[in-house]
Amino acid sequence: MYISITKQHLNETFSQSCSDFVAYLQKENEGKQPELQEHFFGRRHDRIDPEKVIKEIDGNTAKLKKREPKFFSITINPSKRELKHINNDPKLLKQYVREVMKDYAASFYRDRPVSVNNIKYYAKVEYERTFKGFDKEVKENQPYRAKIVKLEHDLRKVERGELTTDVKSIKKKIARLNKNIPHRINGEVVAQGMKKPGLQTHVHIIVSRKDISNRYSLSPGSKYRESETVLNGKIVKRGFNRDRFYAAAEKRFDTLFKYNRNYVESYSAHKAFVKDPKKYFAHLLGLPVNERSAAFKILGTAGVQVPRLNIPTNKVEVALKAIKQFKKTVDVAKSSSTIGL
Repeated sequence: MYISITKQHLNETFSQSCSDFVAYLQKENEGKQPELQEHFFGRRHDRIDPEKVIKEIDGNTAKLKKREPKFFSITINPSKRELKHINNDPKLLKQYVREVMKDYAASFYRDRPVSVNNIKYYAKVEYERTFKGFDKEVKENQPYRAKIVKLEHDLRKVERGELTTDVKSIKKKIARLNKNIPHRINGEVVAQGMKKPGLQTHVHIIVSRKDISNRYSLSPGSKYRESETVLNGKIVKRGFNRDRFYAAAEKRFDTLFKYNRNYVESYSAHKAFVKDPKKYFAHLLGLPVNERSAAFKILGTAGVQVPRLNIPTNKVEVALKAIKQFKKTVDVAKSSSTIGL
């Protein structure tokens, strides 16, 4: 499970309204019959019109300054294993979102407990993802594509008489590059904008910065975590605990759907990997044989080149020499959102 929280973009190219973001989330409905379209949903209602989403979020911004975000975007990205476990059922995902937003509310640190009833949010399920420029497949294909484009440009120069060279040689080079380009899907070269294969279902949630009464600010982007400050002569609590939210969201999925989570899929593993890769790798090698085998399979499926090591767990230190390369491959997989670490 990979969850991200992003504040509203407020530079000159973005609107103060959430209308652009709502329009972006409508992209998968284009060209579909109304009965086949995916609708926004909220805490209690399904089939919410996008116009209502815009009206409700834009109208809930009292006393916020122009340069302050008016809403936040939460993206919930279940792994392919998690999606397969729930049969990629959008009804179950909606059920999960409604439950996990209770954990979101509980992660605020305030003088009064924050309930999901205080949160104004709208969510939408999407089923497709496209390759981005930072994806490993696109980055590794790019040098080949660049060379092919240059050679094709040279061919056109030859046809116009601007360049004198061996046409057959150029064509052979192009054919060789096309043959050796590393990443294809169904014979088509992977490029930016191409749809990703397999289960790609995820959820976007638009959350108002202000609570449902339009009186109090609830910012998950606060740099303060469970801290206190003096405001108008009074000590007030503030902050949002992201660690608590991410861990609770993971536990919510496991409990709700009876999911047996492997160590490498867990938020605790993610934290160990970031803070102490040696500890992460040592724990991984110390897992029971069956669980360790499953962990390596999960990592391999995610595109992580796991070091081929067959050593007793009491000699973990011997394996630590492989950590540098292992960490590099995991970082690549994380950056392309192929692994929920």
